Amino acid sequence: MQDSPLSLLPPIVAIAVAIWRRNALLALFVGLVLCFVMLNQWQIGAGLSATARSILDVFGSSYNVYIVVFSLLIGALVTLLNSSGAVNGFIDSLARLNLVKNSRQASLLPTVIGSAIFTDTNLSMFTAGTASQKLFDKYRISRARLAFLIDSTCSPISILFLINGWGAYVLGLLDGYQLDDPVGVLIGTIGYNFYAILAVALAYFTAYTGKEFGPLAHASLTNKKTSSFDSEQVAPAYVMWAPLLTLIALTLILLFITGEGDIRRGSGAFSVFWAIITSLVLLIALIAVNKLMTAKNIFTTALAGIKNMVIPVSILVLSFAFGDGIKALGTGVYASEILANDLPLFLLAPTLFIVAGFMAFATGTSWGTFAILIPIAVPIALDTGLPVPYLVAAVLGGGVFGDHASPISDSTVVASIASGCDHIEHVKTQLPYTLFVAIISIVIYGAIGLSLT
Repeated sequence: MQDSPLSLLPPIVAIAVAIWRRNALLALFVGLVLCFVMLNQWQIGAGLSATARSILDVFGSSYNVYIVVFSLLIGALVTLLNSSGAVNGFIDSLARLNLVKNSRQASLLPTVIGSAIFTDTNLSMFTAGTASQKLFDKYRISRARLAFLIDSTCSPISILFLINGWGAYVLGLLDGYQLDDPVGVLIGTIGYNFYAILAVALAYFTAYTGKEFGPLAHASLTNKKTSSFDSEQVAPAYVMWAPLLTLIALTLILLFITGEGDIRRGSGAFSVFWAIITSLVLLIALIAVNKLMTAKNIFTTALAGIKNMVIPVSILVLSFAFGDGIKALGTGVYASEILANDLPLFLLAPTLFIVAGFMAFATGTSWGTFAILIPIAVPIALDTGLPVPYLVAAVLGGGVFGDHASPISDSTVVASIASGCDHIEHVKTQLPYTLFVAIISIVIYGAIGLSLT
């Protein structure tokens, strides 16, 4: 059963359930149970018991615990930033600077904000969207363009500047493959993540030139009211920037220290864990000093933010356990042998990109896609001699593409809400851009594959 065609069954079933039910959590759980039922010779009772142990085993690793806690506390940080008025303070500070004086500058504003706030996708979108809505109306620019610009920077930037939950998550998926330098592999994916790079470049091109094609060029100028996510309270802008800059700076410093001068060899999980705790403590202190919230409100708001992360973190935990399960089945090794024998090497990355894109589009989630395909991509790379960052980046880029294009993706929905754009109009006007960038990315992956073989 191990290292055999049957070892492909759990990821295939997980993909099928994800597409059928549009639920990554359910898909991963079903795939995980199937893994351990198979490993226990189809004994259901023993398989369920082994499944429970595998989930508990995730918390037996301090590495995994660091990442889980980081992901939960990011929820608390983002919720406190919104509820304390820190985001509004940042928006007001932009208005006082009077930086926007024409339509080009109005378009560039959300693009720059979307690129700068890469610690959390939703925070980035809400900040960029709410800061720009009135300006887009003033200069008669469609809200569809605003939705496109924030959606095309926030998610792709998050997978390029990996000092965030995305980076911690992918780093966790790379753990356990006897990689000499997992942080280096993670950093190496940046240069190969062509979809994310080109999506951001196209957003900046559109913002700077004002040129549009397809349905976006004919988008309606009839806009909705400003986002309901605005809060009345306005805090000093530094209440937002100080914790975010601390998070980024301390992560880099700790990577440098734990890597003995080489951030690529630093402990990513340890670094982001202590960085998020420090950042959150600083934020709470700033909120208290400025008397923005009571102690009780701080506690309940932080708790609400943590609760908001329960589903994503549950996906995270099941992803780690599922990765262990299909490793035990030898799925990645078998898939690598099949693909290496049946596909020319130069087609491996394009194929992984397409499969990841399809899965993420159908399910609306890139994280579930990463959980299923990274444990397959890494063994393929190790078996064929192709660079690990090259194939992992193909999975990451494909997942972001599918998530970016999907009408059921949370990031697509948030971009519509934050920009005050009709959701269907956003999906319709953005799709030609995502397909255009995806096609170019596939061609580049193929060309690089030819040069490596």
